[in-house]
Amino acid sequence: MTTNPQHLAALRAELKNRDLAGFIVPLTDEHMSEYVGNYAQRLAWVSGFTGSAGNGVVLAEKASVFIDGRYTIQVAAEVDTAHMEHHHFEQYPLLSWVKDNSKAGDRIGYDPELATVAWEEDARAALDGTGVELVAVDTNPIDSVWEDQPDPSLELVYGHDTEYTGKTASEKRVDVAAELAKKGTDAAVITMLDSVAWAFNIRSKDVLNTPVPHAFAIMEKNELATLFVDERKVDSNLKQFLGNNVRIEPRTAFYGELEKLGSEGKTVLVDRASNNAKVFSTLKASGAKLVEGQDPCILPKAVKNATEAQGSRDAHIRDGAAIAEFLCWLEGEAPKGTVDELSAVDKLWEFRQRRDMLKDSSFDTISGAGPNGALCHYRVSEETNRKLEMNSIYLVDSGGQYLDGTTDITRTVIVGTPTDEMKDRFTRVLKGHIGLTLTRFPEGTAGMMLDSIARRPLWEAGLDYDHGTGHGVGSFLAVHEGPQRIAKFGSPVPLQAGMILSNEPGYYKEGEYGIRIENLVLVKEMDLGGDPQRRMFGFENLTWAPIERRLVDANLLDDIELNWLNAYHADVWEKLNGLVDAETRIWLEKACAPIER
Repeated sequence: MTTNPQHLAALRAELKNRDLAGFIVPLTDEHMSEYVGNYAQRLAWVSGFTGSAGNGVVLAEKASVFIDGRYTIQVAAEVDTAHMEHHHFEQYPLLSWVKDNSKAGDRIGYDPELATVAWEEDARAALDGTGVELVAVDTNPIDSVWEDQPDPSLELVYGHDTEYTGKTASEKRVDVAAELAKKGTDAAVITMLDSVAWAFNIRSKDVLNTPVPHAFAIMEKNELATLFVDERKVDSNLKQFLGNNVRIEPRTAFYGELEKLGSEGKTVLVDRASNNAKVFSTLKASGAKLVEGQDPCILPKAVKNATEAQGSRDAHIRDGAAIAEFLCWLEGEAPKGTVDELSAVDKLWEFRQRRDMLKDSSFDTISGAGPNGALCHYRVSEETNRKLEMNSIYLVDSGGQYLDGTTDITRTVIVGTPTDEMKDRFTRVLKGHIGLTLTRFPEGTAGMMLDSIARRPLWEAGLDYDHGTGHGVGSFLAVHEGPQRIAKFGSPVPLQAGMILSNEPGYYKEGEYGIRIENLVLVKEMDLGGDPQRRMFGFENLTWAPIERRLVDANLLDDIELNWLNAYHADVWEKLNGLVDAETRIWLEKACAPIER
């Protein structure tokens, strides 16, 4: 996909009709989602950029896309600079660009359903004194000119059984009600799709790879709740599943119900990080008293209960068997020169589909051969598809949505013979991965405090990577879940027992190869025999699949690291050998054999 000048022209004509000098185009939806339905891919329609994170702005004569370090190569390939500029958002922020390219009297539009209150405040502050007016539009101008805009999904909403959730929806409403009472509020507005899905124990297929329904919710301190969802997605089974204490209303009734809360003088808990700006303005205008705080579903959703934790363990073992069969197949077929990125994706999905309880992928598989692997969030297409070549690195990052858990794993393999540099970089990434896995930390430690542990072996060689080290993962929900995160500038929320995170350091050499090793881990309390008054935590590994031994320079590993790797592979063999086919079992025994210096 590349920039379509006809799309830009159509949008500019619509802006002129609305007396707007420009319009800001974020990549999100009315739920502030990271991954959005096809109907909400407005940035891709305007710019051609298909990455999973970015923003854009279109003025009468100029336009630009703003991305982070993950997408610098991709944006250059997809966005035609004859029609749109592109910038790293840290080096040239969107609002600075708007300020530099607008003049006094210009009216710059934005969609308040696609913005947070914090963004509104920042935007108004940035434009203060310039004479440029920020205008909230009633309807999105892109929707007015996007002739073949897809309709929102009409997939049925269904209940997710307690055998997987470990807790009924009514029990969750009791907990949320107690939190609302503690904060002195009558109700909370829930708009994040995975929060709604978690709170009501419901799932659907409205977003690619993420089993959530397009729905809003209001949860009350009296343990009642209202679910706002397109009535065409509701059947009698769902009504029976939700019970009498959940009122189902059309999705279009949501903002009217917010107005009703205001007219009744209710005190409402709102989250400036997840509720869109239109939620705030609707409540304020109707007279509601707002109490700002975190969505009351976010933290309990992140802290998995015993049922969810065991489900994740079980799902990862089945998933690991699929990965092992794929890696065995790949080692045999790739040297023949017939495997390309797309055929590898198809084959991996074929192996996953043999596993019980699989419902979907958890994201579009990143299948990067050679230089494409250097794009850390690369998405293969017919246009970019490469064959796996001899003496080159192949990176595959993939995951499955199973009824009992969500998986996310990255493995990097060599086709042929690696260079000494490849082995050095891979082993440094591995050292960082092991270092983080073995880390123990006291209660109250946030993920951002652990990030440098994974980077240190790379830093020592003057190297680094431009993405976070770890993100939260849901339970048959979003593969990217907050509030926990391990990153340089990550979340200050302390890690708690029950949280699942990824551990994925990497290294990327532009134009040549990419390396990443990713396992998921579960935070758990640990008895280290120290101060009995100080709670300590560590990580339980969840992901089981061989790590590419041909890329390991054992001389760079210390004894602790080498022992960890050999013990990990012994566990992989024990857990998987009875779940794979005969050919893979022979391969797996070799792939998991101890490594010696």
